[in-house]
Amino acid sequence: MDRFQAMATFVRVVDTGSFSAAARQLNVGQPAVSKTIAQLEDRLQVSLLLRSTHGLSPTEAGLRFYERARRAVEEAEEAELEARGAGGGLSGRLRVSAATTFARLHIIPRLPDFLARHPDLEMDVILDDRTIDLIAEGVDVSLRMGALPDSAATARRLASGGRSVVATPGYLARAGHPQVPADLAGHEAVVHSQLSNAWSFQRGGAQVSVAVHGRVRVSAAEGVRAAVLAGMGLTIASDWMFAPELASGAVVKVLADWSLPPLDLWAVFPTGRLASAKAREFAAFVEQALQE
Repeated sequence: MDRFQAMATFVRVVDTGSFSAAARQLNVGQPAVSKTIAQLEDRLQVSLLLRSTHGLSPTEAGLRFYERARRAVEEAEEAELEARGAGGGLSGRLRVSAATTFARLHIIPRLPDFLARHPDLEMDVILDDRTIDLIAEGVDVSLRMGALPDSAATARRLASGGRSVVATPGYLARAGHPQVPADLAGHEAVVHSQLSNAWSFQRGGAQVSVAVHGRVRVSAAEGVRAAVLAGMGLTIASDWMFAPELASGAVVKVLADWSLPPLDLWAVFPTGRLASAKAREFAAFVEQALQE
């Protein structure tokens, strides 16, 4: 049994969820696929797949093997492309994670362009505001904002965006316009439950920190955004988060003459691994797209 071909077959079975679908994509008969997987399990002396009426899914050992096998197959495909001088065309599967709101507004709308450049590439886009374990989740590149929690992470800064206090004109008409940061103490603030309610501002050489309060705390950025747009209060956010509404006037900036620390966007790659060509290309694409 060809070990590499067996790994490639197993990866295709997991990706498609069935022997028959994998056989069609590999242009072989289903019995050949079943036999290859059986031989692979026999050689490894472990069960790799759970078989049920609902289809196939990897066992715990199968999932670990899948992640390593997938990367080996993809690296081999990329090596062939480079050797052939294929002009940078990418293939295989790219797994990307990003914060939900940022991805919905700025990444997903740009994916058609990226995929058009690489017609043999498939993508998994994982939307999650949490900092996830890239290796455990099999993620090739994660787009993260803010300070990196892991100083040892392999990361590339893609952009630096402004931050502002924003609110709807309707809310400000009811509650008034804050003139100085201290005025925020008397306003309703929509606060992300995982972030501090102490907002720090700078102007000239002065630095001011204000503890804000609101009746609503939200556990996800998408919820903060929705609450602000509903006129429930003001919030501090990246300009990326409210880009369409800032452009249309649906929300406006408050205390614009006071500055807030910028928010960096990073492409983070699994620690201890060489970033794949697909991950590097996607990071470069996002960096360029945000400059346009």
